[in-house]
Amino acid sequence: MTPARNLRIWLPSLFAVVMICGMVLGFKLREKVARPGGFFKIEKPAPLQQVMDIIKLQYVDPINPDTLADDAISEMLTHLDPHSIFIPAVTLGEVNEDLQGNFQGIGVEFNIFADTVHVITVLENGPSDKAGLLVGDRFLKVNDSLVAGNGITTGGIKKHLRGPGGSKVKILILRGKDKKDIVVQRGTIPLPSVDAAYLPEPGTGFIHINKFSETTYEEFMRSLEALQKQGMKRLILDLRNNGGGILGEAIDIADEFLDGTKLIVYTKGNRQDKQEFRCKRDGLFEQGKLVLLVDEGSASASEVLAGALQDWDRATIIGRRTFGKGLVQEQFDLADGSALRLTVARYYTPSGRSIQKPYNNGESKYENDINDRYRHGEMVNADSNHIQNGTVYKTKSGRTVYGGGGIMPDLFIGADTSSFPRGFARLFVNNTMSDFAYRYFITHREEFNSFKNGTELYNRYKSNEPLWQEFEAFSAKDSIPVYSMSATDKQFTKQRLMALMARQQWRSNGFYEVINAGDQVVKKALEEAVK
Repeated sequence: MTPARNLRIWLPSLFAVVMICGMVLGFKLREKVARPGGFFKIEKPAPLQQVMDIIKLQYVDPINPDTLADDAISEMLTHLDPHSIFIPAVTLGEVNEDLQGNFQGIGVEFNIFADTVHVITVLENGPSDKAGLLVGDRFLKVNDSLVAGNGITTGGIKKHLRGPGGSKVKILILRGKDKKDIVVQRGTIPLPSVDAAYLPEPGTGFIHINKFSETTYEEFMRSLEALQKQGMKRLILDLRNNGGGILGEAIDIADEFLDGTKLIVYTKGNRQDKQEFRCKRDGLFEQGKLVLLVDEGSASASEVLAGALQDWDRATIIGRRTFGKGLVQEQFDLADGSALRLTVARYYTPSGRSIQKPYNNGESKYENDINDRYRHGEMVNADSNHIQNGTVYKTKSGRTVYGGGGIMPDLFIGADTSSFPRGFARLFVNNTMSDFAYRYFITHREEFNSFKNGTELYNRYKSNEPLWQEFEAFSAKDSIPVYSMSATDKQFTKQRLMALMARQQWRSNGFYEVINAGDQVVKKALEEAVK
């Protein structure tokens, strides 16, 4: 019998034996898998995933599983700390824009008056400026969408105007009585973090930083160099209501004020080793008098900067106790386009202070901390302005400072709660003040062009009674009786009205030039700067 014939005879038997062995082996493997510690281990789904799967398959009503999952994650994070957050994919882009310091758009600021979008500012050399848009233009249509007389919202118009860089948007505007089509090519629009930089007095500079974004250090350096060229010898740095942002930007700014290789801040976490951040270069302002303004809205990176300067006795801190956020977040991007910002470490000032206020008494207690400060008198009384059970530390010169609840100022200035006029909030909520300021600017543009800055406008207009009478008549249309205000309230309101008008001409710089003229904290800082 030939080998080939033998193979044909035995081949079916071999296949049968292989199949039988495979079946036996399969049953044995299944037994091993089914038993804990078996041959193979299969990870069981977590209870959270099991619950989600059951709900999707069995729940009585239709649901959006993505929304359910987002809510579950957010609830889970409430058991960690107040600053670990989940950012859904739909809002991540907008959240990141603020830290990036820019977005893609057309470069205008607008306001909605009488159900119509009015252009109130055009970014110099921005996309709209190059396309020919002017302050005072009113939007009728964006592409094919009507945006006038149909209840358009601020969020709605932003969605129409923003888009990928390089793309184009067609806008039908009303200029005076004429309609005009303008095509704008979208581009990168900065979101400035330095609001103002000017000399309120000869030799004394003022810089206000509203957040710490990716462009803050660069903006700050441009402002600092410009003021030094104007003869600045002393600096007031305003960090009030600055909620923080990117830690590295605050560290870089601190390096401009501190010499040598001084420690600025260090971080440490349960899963992260101690990391020190020190000065690396010669600073641009290591010697001049420095005054720092803070309040209960100053948080995170603002407190890092304030803590370093206070510990090294480099600056005089004026204002009220800061927020008390000493936790470092890292962002983790998730597969569905959402993100997790998780607290990974605490930061400590050079003296070793952790300024994070307690959060072990519940989320409600933590969120109501600022309201509690008002109720306990801390906002107005220096004697009440303290950190309860705060740990004592010493600065380089031996001064006492505290940890465990924010940065305590060296000089306390209480909140002026009595100066807020009755009915003033309605002027803002109804857009009455901004509407009047815009319309007054449009009709007096030549007069505004004759002023050099906001300070000159304020000095010329602060005793302008006809201006106030026009505003009285205008506000009466919204049923707001400003004519009944006291002399003090009238001056308070008039100053803010002039600040809004100055903003039309000189943007945020003009606004702060006018507002600071009546700011008691700034006045105290000016006195301290020349000591």
